[in-house]
Amino acid sequence: MYLWIKSLHVVAIIAWMAGLLYLPRLFVYHCEAEKGSVQSETFKVMERRLLRAIMNPAMIVAWVAGLYLAWSQNFWLDGWFLAKFASVLGLSYVHHMLAKDVKLFAADANERPQRYYRILNEVPTLLMIGIVIFVIVKPF
Repeated sequence: MYLWIKSLHVVAIIAWMAGLLYLPRLFVYHCEAEKGSVQSETFKVMERRLLRAIMNPAMIVAWVAGLYLAWSQNFWLDGWFLAKFASVLGLSYVHHMLAKDVKLFAADANERPQRYYRILNEVPTLLMIGIVIFVIVKPF
């Protein structure tokens, strides 16, 4: 059962990361679109569907499967796991920030510039690199 849950966890992480990397990029392009335009309305649909249909379910599955794996293998006190857990909390925080931005764009209330989303787009990548190193190398 462990390997099936682990496989599910990895698939969920891949889907979640795809959304975390793509949604800020959509926001960069959405910033360029004139409010009320066909292009802006299209971005709203894309952003909402990405969040609701892919990112939210993937995050939930990743969390549930990951917590099961940690519990079943008793990783709770391992240094590498605690570092990974902190990084996943960071990814979850970014996810929630992006979810708030989806609502702002949907209401044509976004005030942030493209540059903000270009920089924010790098945060999940850096956290992902750390997570992979913590899980594979287990430096502590």
